[in-house]
Amino acid sequence: MPDLVLYIGNKNYSSWSFRPWIALEAAGVPFTDKVIPFDFAAGNPLFRNLSPTGKVPVLHHGAVRVWESLAIIEYIAELFPEKGLWPQDAAARAEARSISMEMLSGFRAIRNACPMNIRRKPGAIDMPDGVTDDVARIETIWKDALARSGGPFLFGAFSAADAMYAPVVSRFDAYCLTQDETVLAYMARMKAHPAWRKWQAAAEAEPWIVPEDEV
Repeated sequence: MPDLVLYIGNKNYSSWSFRPWIALEAAGVPFTDKVIPFDFAAGNPLFRNLSPTGKVPVLHHGAVRVWESLAIIEYIAELFPEKGLWPQDAAARAEARSISMEMLSGFRAIRNACPMNIRRKPGAIDMPDGVTDDVARIETIWKDALARSGGPFLFGAFSAADAMYAPVVSRFDAYCLTQDETVLAYMARMKAHPAWRKWQAAAEAEPWIVPEDEV
């Protein structure tokens, strides 16, 4: 089988890159990551050579190119079904995919107001309209899933759904967006995961600064 190569942006800032990376790492899938930093005002022109969208993440698997975070995770789930990236139970799997799509397509207020920034010292900021609604919906998603599964992650074992919400865990932490004990406990378990800690260490070691993401 050809090697899997995942091209990503800065680990400190790239929420879209974080999702497939932590999914692969947590599942124990062998892959190589290559960071192409956001060191130009409009991204990096090298992205265009790697992905048809000119954006990262993008997975190279021999001649195959897979872009978009959730598509990459789905591709890996098909390649390695034994890794259990999605829940085995059909109803739980449907819910996991639904909330992953909700993450993919929604929550624009929190995305815009609270860029992912792993190095950011936690602290609250004034939030524009819409962020409170996004936070409340995400809290409900997490608490409902945890109540049904019993934890420790959204569907029991770490899954693709946890990977899709990993950048939101970082945002909730960095901008002090929740006081809910169940949510905070879930966030603590996510941040303690070896895959999370590996990403965090690499992010903290990066030299690049993107001013527009330094809220």
